[in-house]
Amino acid sequence: MASDSLPDASRVYSTFVDTADSRSTVIIGAGIIGCATAYYLATSGNTRPDTIHLIEASSELFASASGKAAGFIAPDWFEPATSSLGALSFRLHQELAAEHNGLDRWGYSPSRGTSMIEGTQNIEVDSRARLAASHRFVSDQDGPAWLERRTGDRVKTLGEDGSVAQADPLRLSQFLLRESKLKGVRLHHPAKAIRVSTDDHGDLSAVRIEQKSGAQHRIPCTRLLLTAGAWTRSVFEQLFPSSSLKVAVSQLAGHSLVVRSPRWAKEHESKGCDAVFTTMRSGFSPEIFSRIGGEIYIAGVNDPSLPLPDLATDARIDQTSIEELKKVAQRLLGQDGTDVSDLEVVQEGLCFRPVTDSGVPILCRIPDDQLGGRIETKPGADGGVFVATGHGPWGISHSLGTGKVMAEMLERQQPSADISGLGMQ
Repeated sequence: MASDSLPDASRVYSTFVDTADSRSTVIIGAGIIGCATAYYLATSGNTRPDTIHLIEASSELFASASGKAAGFIAPDWFEPATSSLGALSFRLHQELAAEHNGLDRWGYSPSRGTSMIEGTQNIEVDSRARLAASHRFVSDQDGPAWLERRTGDRVKTLGEDGSVAQADPLRLSQFLLRESKLKGVRLHHPAKAIRVSTDDHGDLSAVRIEQKSGAQHRIPCTRLLLTAGAWTRSVFEQLFPSSSLKVAVSQLAGHSLVVRSPRWAKEHESKGCDAVFTTMRSGFSPEIFSRIGGEIYIAGVNDPSLPLPDLATDARIDQTSIEELKKVAQRLLGQDGTDVSDLEVVQEGLCFRPVTDSGVPILCRIPDDQLGGRIETKPGADGGVFVATGHGPWGISHSLGTGKVMAEMLERQQPSADISGLGMQ
């Protein structure tokens, strides 16, 4: 693209980057992956925090998966390509919670895994229930106190207590953003990235954003990271319209329900949370997670055909899907499987998870020759265009590891996890 000859729309941005500093980082997508990257980049000691910019288009922060996912965290439930990333991320979740009182601040808690298959007949297991049903079986058990069981239901413990964990993704995302801003990271919200521009040498130099009011601003940018989840492909195409590269990420819509039950009370929390992966006679595979604070999260009604809205806040909940989840609550959380009068519905949710055909995320730098047009990036740790998306159902679990690794990639350091199998497909 040609050099951006337009003047800055607001002089406030001129204070963000000292003219003697040749490096400025823009992260498009202020969800949990973007905020985790900003957090680790700001704490690395190698990048000035006030040269890091987070851009979020939605008027509500964490309006999709970062705020409405389950928050299940595992160390080793992954394919070989993501096993190293999963192990790193699980350790980082533990360390962050220990350092910053994650129990109280975002409900981080050791958890137990449970597999439950309804009835005695053979059922074809789908989704994560398939993995759970075969993962590290320890013993038969009754399951958590809030789980309603009937004669014939098969309930099994997966791994030892504390071998997995649980967190509230919304509060964790809010923590990462708050800490990043306290260190000096700049948040532009709501604002949409509409174009990139180059300097006189043809190197990436800025991103132009448009605010809700219509005002436009030019943000210095030599390093660009796209962490817009299911929207990453459209963001790349907006900024690099001449590129023939297609970021192979799509969306998987998922509805959820958050309830409170008197059978999951504060006195139970000291023993840790529970993650229950079920398969019903219909083949439907609900996932149910208890959280610190008395909440139980229910999901499993997914729809890959639901179109991606322009913004996460434009998503419209399908009440038919919510009613299906309420039936799950009646079957698995009610008293004697029939009475749900004592269940309080806290939230009805819909989020769009970013998924790839390969089933593994994309964490990589895009070569300059695939950006299209006459655009290059500065050499070494001063430049580059990067992508981190496509985590599917493991976005929260892999969030901290991804943030750590992407910060290292931006700074041209050896990644702390093996991500050699997570390039662009």
